[in-house]
Amino acid sequence: MKKIEHIGIAVNDLETSNLIFEKLLGVPAYKFEEVKSEGVTTSFFNVGPNKIELLAATNPDSPIAKFIAKKGEGIHHVAFEVEDIVLEIARLKKEGFVILNETPKKGADNKLVAFLHPKSTNSVLIELCQEIR
Repeated sequence: MKKIEHIGIAVNDLETSNLIFEKLLGVPAYKFEEVKSEGVTTSFFNVGPNKIELLAATNPDSPIAKFIAKKGEGIHHVAFEVEDIVLEIARLKKEGFVILNETPKKGADNKLVAFLHPKSTNSVLIELCQEIR
């Protein structure tokens, strides 16, 4: 793992939350994107070498909608940048972590992503991210 790539925050209303984070961070979101496979729209903010990702559900069956219904708005996941996501998945699986998607999938911000089940990571959803080359 190279660094914390971003922190994902689940929100009810992306437009309202973007205004809050623009005021908080002093910069506008640099990117907006819909990830249809996950049922979310996202926005990204640069914070030094890291990023904040806001995620809002586009349908009531999306993982973000379910998360907010159960826990409310707030930190959803911590994402780590990795050099080789396939090797990192294999390493973590060998270490006993539960991988939610063993085949990386296309995520937001030009990344391949995979997630680790929170039950194996002290209740924190972990995302692995690799830049698509």
